[in-house]
Amino acid sequence: MAEKFERHRQPWRPDEIQKLHQLAGKGMALKALAKALTRSEESIKDRAKEDGLKIAKLR
Repeated sequence: MAEKFERHRQPWRPDEIQKLHQLAGKGMALKALAKALTRSEESIKDRAKEDGLKIAKLR
């Protein structure tokens, strides 16, 4: 079973958004982003789509 995060529907803080942009720009994978920001993969995907970021896919 996947790891569970205790945070639910928390608003994105400016420092988290900045970190997401920074790490996504480096080509970090979705799973790694989720772990680094302690947010769900779904939350990361939603925010990235909202901000027009591309998330690297593992190959």
